Amino acid sequence: MQEEVDFIIDYCKDKMLGAIKHLEKELTGIRAGKASPSMIESVQVEYYGALTPLNQVSNVSTPDARTIAIQPWEKNLIPVIEKAILAANLGFNPDNNGEIIRINIPALTEERRKQLVKQASQEGETAKVSIRAARKEANESLKKLLKDGLSEDVEKDAEAEVQTVTNEYGKKVDTLVEAKEKDIMTI
Repeated sequence: MQEEVDFIIDYCKDKMLGAIKHLEKELTGIRAGKASPSMIESVQVEYYGALTPLNQVSNVSTPDARTIAIQPWEKNLIPVIEKAILAANLGFNPDNNGEIIRINIPALTEERRKQLVKQASQEGETAKVSIRAARKEANESLKKLLKDGLSEDVEKDAEAEVQTVTNEYGKKVDTLVEAKEKDIMTI
């Protein structure tokens, strides 16, 4: 029985960790006014008839806080990459000098910053909902084990451990969202 309890708790932790990883990925997609290669991670370029991620056909770097530089490995890809960036509808205007494509990141307005903070908070709330769902699933599995002969004391201890883990991951979500909000509001 103890193995099953441990399995339920480990599975719960895995699901909660997945929610944290998803939150981290979503938060990197919210731009904070600083240039980052992750801002154009979703761009797909047609390369020899197949859609290929931009970072697999070029070097993507940030020479300064307001610029993303894309240096294609083949010069004939420059117009294709520019089209792909425009088609991705990210709100960027690529500019090239024949060798490198540059994207200037405009400064964020106060209103836009507030919208991005709201978006970050919503992503945090979504992660918390996932964490609570994992807790609920774990507690239901523990109740089933209780019916199958698990002692009440062990079940209560396991529920307390699940709650502790839930609180821990909830705090991680708050920390990630607060850091992102601070990043967004820093000019």
